[in-house]
Amino acid sequence: MKLDVIVVGLGAVGSATLWQLARRGVKVLGIDRFSPPHAYGSSHGQTRITRQAIGEGEAYVPLVLRSHEIWRELEADGNEALFAQCGALIIGSAGGSLQVHGCEGFVQQTVKAAERFDIPHEILSPDEAMQRFPAFTLSGDELVYFEPGGGMVYPERCIAAQLRTAQHCGADLRLNERVVAIEQVGNAVRVTTESGVYEAAEAIVGVGAWSPGLSAGALADVTLYRQVLHWMAPKRPEWFSAEQMPVFIFSHGASAEDSFYGFPLVPGAEAEGVKVADENYTNRLDDPDALDRAVQPEEGNALHRDHLDGRLGGLWRTPLRSAVCLYSCTSDASFRVGRHPAADRILIASACSGHGFKHSAALGERIAAHLAEHASLGFTTGLRGPHPD
Repeated sequence: MKLDVIVVGLGAVGSATLWQLARRGVKVLGIDRFSPPHAYGSSHGQTRITRQAIGEGEAYVPLVLRSHEIWRELEADGNEALFAQCGALIIGSAGGSLQVHGCEGFVQQTVKAAERFDIPHEILSPDEAMQRFPAFTLSGDELVYFEPGGGMVYPERCIAAQLRTAQHCGADLRLNERVVAIEQVGNAVRVTTESGVYEAAEAIVGVGAWSPGLSAGALADVTLYRQVLHWMAPKRPEWFSAEQMPVFIFSHGASAEDSFYGFPLVPGAEAEGVKVADENYTNRLDDPDALDRAVQPEEGNALHRDHLDGRLGGLWRTPLRSAVCLYSCTSDASFRVGRHPAADRILIASACSGHGFKHSAALGERIAAHLAEHASLGFTTGLRGPHPD
């Protein structure tokens, strides 16, 4: 079979791009070293936060709004919940000072984005926030932003739905097949795996934490970080139902590590507990295959000691379970999307710096539209590469 495009890596962006290419009639092959959805990279953990107003930059807002539409389309086709619109709460201490994903003044920037794009939202006083969401204890000087259109997406379900739909549209998959080399040969791209060699007119590399090793220097500024997720049993389940509790990001200090985030109980899976985590930028990792996936009891204790105690109540201290995932972070926390600087038929779509899943469905659509139209993309930082026209 003569291929138009090979997609290497079938996580958040890769699965979205594969489906969007296949539905356009592109002859496309998807390759993954594991069998997605899986728990080895960044696109797992049952839930991911999604927000309509994006404090990391207003350029992201059209992506997330379109992603919400795409997930609803997939839900209608597959009769499976992919997106729970339970609302999003962002709390910034000292009047909103909060650094998230490289953005200073994150809450204020979120408010500005909401105002620019007419996104429904409320600014709550600390007392109003505690009355409405009794699990939280605030000190009184916080800026509190509430967005009813935010919520949580289910990453494993989204990836499975996109891969399933891609196959129905004619995409071919090679799973549990490790890629060892990607190279441009004349007007084609050759992808070599441990099982075979494939060629296509174009290739997309969306392998997340494995990108630096397969991008031949294009992602030299990417740093990998080990992140830990915990699921806690609620003492007061009514506080954490999806009807009562939104997803949340809670800052209590000036640095990126002075914050934690969490989710309500997932409808239908309430017994699995309340997912809560922080973001760690000290546990650097050189090789994703060397990731320590064992979570120690002290890591759960530290989450309570450093973040939850005195701020989020109603949870038992010992996690029901814990898990590890990876962040692939660029130096400015922006995405890296565009042509490889030394190979114009290889497109890099990766390194989303811990805030990519909510944008992934629309990002895949944009990339597919450009490739289907044979557009030329220059390698970029941030979102100045693919756009929907």
